[in-house]
Amino acid sequence: MIYNSAKDWREATHKRVLFYGMSGLGKTHLANMLRDAGGWFHYSIDYRIGTRYMGELIADNAKAHAMQVPFLRDLLLTDSIYIGSNITFDNLAPVSTYLGKPGDPAKGGLHIAEYTRRQEQFRTAEIAALRDTGHFISRAQALYGYPHFICDTGGSICEWVDGDDPADPLLTELSRDCLLVYLQGSDAHTEALVRRFDRAPKPMAYQPAFLAAAWEDYTQSHGVAPTDVDPDAFIRWTYARALAHREPRYEAMRKWGITLPASDVAEVRDAGDFDDLVARALDLRS
Repeated sequence: MIYNSAKDWREATHKRVLFYGMSGLGKTHLANMLRDAGGWFHYSIDYRIGTRYMGELIADNAKAHAMQVPFLRDLLLTDSIYIGSNITFDNLAPVSTYLGKPGDPAKGGLHIAEYTRRQEQFRTAEIAALRDTGHFISRAQALYGYPHFICDTGGSICEWVDGDDPADPLLTELSRDCLLVYLQGSDAHTEALVRRFDRAPKPMAYQPAFLAAAWEDYTQSHGVAPTDVDPDAFIRWTYARALAHREPRYEAMRKWGITLPASDVAEVRDAGDFDDLVARALDLRS
């Protein structure tokens, strides 16, 4: 780790952290709070994915739908209108909309082959965005003069790394640049996330083997053809299983950094509170 003690952390001229954990536990909220306090550059992996690595895919998908409308088709063919995504740190809907949900096209679903293809595009994009972390650390300091840096990751980082492998290439690279900080939820947090997802199911990324197994289990256990699957019903059914699948993968990553309970993170009110919380976690680890 780049900080081995609370003393190292407190005396560091440049503080660099990477937040990871389940979506909904406060990673982006904490990153926004530190950014607003000043001195911290906020690098959002999901924003980088949507603007740098999948921006053209997202825009082309919107154009393909617009081309099905005669009025818009004529305007597009004559370059009379422009279609693009308006992604912000607080609105990443274009990315999740592009990922979509598998199932019945009449209910807004994608054929499983197309859905799997988009999942692979996202996997490649997320890994590339994570590997850009070192570049943005240098850029934030050289170009803008920010002394401190936050890498705000998506919930799927655990799908592309093996925390039990001491030579995992991506974790090795990231831990060389940042202190990896796991925001750990409780059983109550998990139950709340499941309830929230059930009210408003949203697309998410899955490890390929997990997705293939879940799709086969769902279609067989529900006796439904792939083209008749209700997209929302499938991702609701899959969500709790995906959380259970991810938990041990997050846990395996803990040895690469420190762990902050989400309940403690919720009490952080300013950058000073955050410094204290990280310092305590480093003391506990040592």
